[in-house]
Amino acid sequence: MNHSDDLRITPKPGAVERSAEEYAADRLKMVETQLRRRGIKDAAVLEAMARTPRHEFVPHEFCYRAYDDVPLPIGDGQTISQPYMVAEITAALHLTGTERILEVGAGCGYQAAVLAYLAHEIFAIEFRPDLATAAADRLARMGYANIHVHAADGTLGLPEFAPFDCIVVSAAAPAPPPPLLAQLAEGGRMVVPVGDVENQELQIIHRQHGNFRKIILDSCRFVPLVGAHGWKDLSFP
Repeated sequence: MNHSDDLRITPKPGAVERSAEEYAADRLKMVETQLRRRGIKDAAVLEAMARTPRHEFVPHEFCYRAYDDVPLPIGDGQTISQPYMVAEITAALHLTGTERILEVGAGCGYQAAVLAYLAHEIFAIEFRPDLATAAADRLARMGYANIHVHAADGTLGLPEFAPFDCIVVSAAAPAPPPPLLAQLAEGGRMVVPVGDVENQELQIIHRQHGNFRKIILDSCRFVPLVGAHGWKDLSFP
């Protein structure tokens, strides 16, 4: 289970900076012990996970846990998902390199960065403006030219850029948001955690001949999806 809203990781403000070589070794160990041994077999996904520097997407005080298979706090009550869950979601899409992808709940931008190695173009939406700005700045600084970050209600999607070949919802929804289903291209697939605010099941939804076919992939636990077709909170008008 992906405890993506568990914020009980102890920070280390005085953590010693590791070298680029040490972080690279940590990533390779992560791929072998957390991903490959747990059943992630797609070589392209494993390569993307090995190339994406997760430590660049977490606050400095949590870098010492950057390649552990746990979610980590990124501020504003949000988390970066555990590596295994990111890999499982990415592998479920069976990407070929030509896809235009919508990601809802971009957070710090880590999932979008992984997808950017495997797809043509990523449109990432983050509800919280501060996180959206930070993610956009970080991804631009790191050279991810095929990722476009938008601060908006992700449950409404981005109809001006639709349809999308794939949609990834990186937060827990009470049900698949209808606007997102409408923006999914024919033959497309959407991965979304669906359930209550405590526990969900990870679903992949295929659009075929105008119909939607659902497959359950795994149990999971994500932070709640906020917006018109998500869970309401005090920050949503």
